[in-house]
Amino acid sequence: MAQQAVGDSGKKLRVTASLPPPFGACRADLFDAAQAPAIARPLVDGQAPYADLWLAGTQSSTAEVRTLHALAPHDRPFWATFTLDDEHPAKPPRLHSGESIADAVATVIDLGADALLFNCSHPEIMADAIVVACAALDAAGSTLRLGVYANAFCAHDAGEAALPANNGLDDIRTDLSPAAYLALAQTWRDSETLPK
Repeated sequence: MAQQAVGDSGKKLRVTASLPPPFGACRADLFDAAQAPAIARPLVDGQAPYADLWLAGTQSSTAEVRTLHALAPHDRPFWATFTLDDEHPAKPPRLHSGESIADAVATVIDLGADALLFNCSHPEIMADAIVVACAALDAAGSTLRLGVYANAFCAHDAGEAALPANNGLDDIRTDLSPAAYLALAQTWRDSETLPK
């Protein structure tokens, strides 16, 4: 249906295949490398005939991204999207696995991916992630594309026990109007041009 919609539009658009974390978002502790291919393979096979690029989205660890990259056909672009640990914020930000942004950058470069993105995390943490990622990319001599798409979920109370993956819906923040989100997005863009 997506490919048909692209054809009907008359525009040059690409259809992105979504590869979610096999064991639930933001739960690197649940990742099982031995079982992940069996879970992800039907998603890859089902989308392969229609996809123009692969998006491994909301990944909590470099191991998740490596597993999905190994399964996806390498004849089209691969974008890796990491979620940041905003429940236990650190400076600089880290992945939910505890890995650093530099680890994520190194992994994506090693895989030959076409873009590195951060998503499904509080918007306030994104600028710091971009600054660290830019520094790591500069150090590696890479011009890899960077991107951000934050969520608008309310923060959980400190000490709140982790919920099972994808268990229920989070409340939405009321302070993130379109104008407020735009202002944050401008800080993310500006973070890419700050002196390193």
